Amino acid sequence: MIITDWVHTIAGIFILISLSLGVEISPVFHSKYWLLFTAFVGLNLFQYGLTKFCPLALILKKIGIPETR
Repeated sequence: MIITDWVHTIAGIFILISLSLGVEISPVFHSKYWLLFTAFVGLNLFQYGLTKFCPLALILKKIGIPETR
């Protein structure tokens, strides 16, 4: 997997976890404030698509994840 694959995978996991913690009908509901984390991840994905800058991508690059296939 390359950096963009990892960014999308990790973002998807964070979104699913924060939705399950922030939506009242979820059996693991904790607080509606978790939906702010969902919005934060979504905004970061949007910003990454426009600017190609993502803090997670920088971290993944430093630990040796390849940028291309």
